[in-house]
Amino acid sequence: MKQGIHPNSYRLVVFKDMSNGTTFLSRSTAATKETIQHEDGNEYPLVKLEISNTSHPFYTGKNVLVDTAGRIDKFKKRYAKK
Repeated sequence: MKQGIHPNSYRLVVFKDMSNGTTFLSRSTAATKETIQHEDGNEYPLVKLEISNTSHPFYTGKNVLVDTAGRIDKFKKRYAKK
């Protein structure tokens, strides 16, 4: 492993899946201004995720379309005439 290219400022951060509300505690260097109180009673920085292993179709085995910005409707509208 190369020396001096990895960050030294890892800290405990809570990641929250916004699609189903699950949270997990891990280490990260991601910058965030929000905080949240975790299950252990301590307050940690919060990083919001659109999708995680608890909501991704590959891990859950469910075929669910995740439409975060209306992309599916936009696609259907664009190609409806053809």
